[in-house]
Amino acid sequence: MIQNPILKGFNPDPSICRVGEDYYLATSTFEWFPGVQVHHSKDLVNWKLHSHILDEKRLLDLRGVPSSGGVWAPALSFFDGLFYLCFTVVHQHEAATKDSLNYLITSPKIDGPWSDPVFINSSGFDPSIFHEEDGKKYWLNMIWDHRPNCHPFYGIVLQEYSPLLKTLVGNRKIIFRGSKLGLTEGPHLLKRNGYYYLLTAEGGTEYEHAVTLARSRDLNGPYELHPQNPILTSFEKPDLSLQKAGHASLVETQTGEWYMPHLCGRPLPGSKRCNLGRETSIQKVEWSEDDWLYLADGDNEPKEIVPAPAIATHTFPKLPDRLPFDSLHYATPRGPSCSVIREADCLTLKGNESLESNFEQAMLARRLTEQNATAVTKISFKPQNFQQMAGMAAYYNTYLFHYLYLSYDEEVGLCLQIHSCDDGKSYFPLGSEVIPVSKDELFLRAIFAGKDLQFYFSEDGENFTEAGPRLDASILSDDYGSHWGFTGTFIALACQDMTGAGLPANFSFLELSS
Repeated sequence: MIQNPILKGFNPDPSICRVGEDYYLATSTFEWFPGVQVHHSKDLVNWKLHSHILDEKRLLDLRGVPSSGGVWAPALSFFDGLFYLCFTVVHQHEAATKDSLNYLITSPKIDGPWSDPVFINSSGFDPSIFHEEDGKKYWLNMIWDHRPNCHPFYGIVLQEYSPLLKTLVGNRKIIFRGSKLGLTEGPHLLKRNGYYYLLTAEGGTEYEHAVTLARSRDLNGPYELHPQNPILTSFEKPDLSLQKAGHASLVETQTGEWYMPHLCGRPLPGSKRCNLGRETSIQKVEWSEDDWLYLADGDNEPKEIVPAPAIATHTFPKLPDRLPFDSLHYATPRGPSCSVIREADCLTLKGNESLESNFEQAMLARRLTEQNATAVTKISFKPQNFQQMAGMAAYYNTYLFHYLYLSYDEEVGLCLQIHSCDDGKSYFPLGSEVIPVSKDELFLRAIFAGKDLQFYFSEDGENFTEAGPRLDASILSDDYGSHWGFTGTFIALACQDMTGAGLPANFSFLELSS
């Protein structure tokens, strides 16, 4: 059986691709670098983080992008021996207009080397490419309409792409305006039994999210809706453990079975806040005699337990709690950053800009994957004034975080302080007080217990003392605050030097257990 979610923590907008017996799942990474996480599986049950595709400045420049800007909804495909990746880089998304630049890169291998990005268009976001049987290729994305009194989700556009010219050719055509659910995005096309099937996300990426399916005998439409649309949703089903079900893609196994990975969220108990972010689950689907696709059990609700395909299992070892700093599981906001120096058993962060900066931060972070978890690190830092800080943060984005840091006070000397940011408004839970410490080498700990977060510190690594009051971990969520948020909670190691001197902090490890 498959246990959902298959990708826990911040892993939204899954796009699946099978090559022989190998399955690859690409997910959105927004402002985090490297961009586009790719997980690998042999059986759709067991998954391992395989790589990041956009792992060079040549491929991705995130400097200055806002929180939850950056890389949206990558679409991964394979045709005639070549991998294709379509993706959006969003430069601005909270105004009436959107600055969404769409790119295409290719590679003969999933590990690269990937070609230089080709700019395609910027009319909307969520691009994908459809490979027709005759070799022609067609580009799809949603169109964004900024005009007053118009629905911003204008529809799904289709236009031929020329691999030779590396540009769109011919006329563009709106092939689908969406259903009554609205907010139509995330298009994927496939062809089967003479029908073109258009899979889209609708309803918005929150609790009304859904998967819509339409079909046509003609690529250009018109497309008729599925008779039981939406084919997947959690809307108005509050008892389901997997909420926000939507934004899906489809894959056929080598034995002819079909599965649909999709976005989902798991709210904290008693709340509607998903502080782990939007995750990836998968559902088994079947084609009926009427050539429509349905969930295998006939309804449209996401299931936690799903039958596995009839293929041999291939398990991966469980991740250790303590990962080397040079592993794939770490990310930097808007990187790469010359302030982050990674070795397997040591991390050096050269003090840089604040946690609110959209430019150069000295930060390395891991995704939080469980609502109950403990994070521990060991820091060595020698601050000389109050503008020099380093420590551990529970970090969602520039507007939402809790940060326990080591610094210096003129009257106290070495000390700990907590800086919290609640919807962009800073406050200090300790007030004007600080916690005096006698060493510049400390152990810091954060314990997540549902919606509660408690920081601790220790000078010997054995005896820990509470640092400050219990904090609200639920605000580190897509569902909180006045700003759009599409990511998830990270455990972050960070260092700031507001003097500009670049004072470094050293970290020996980061351990995350549940």
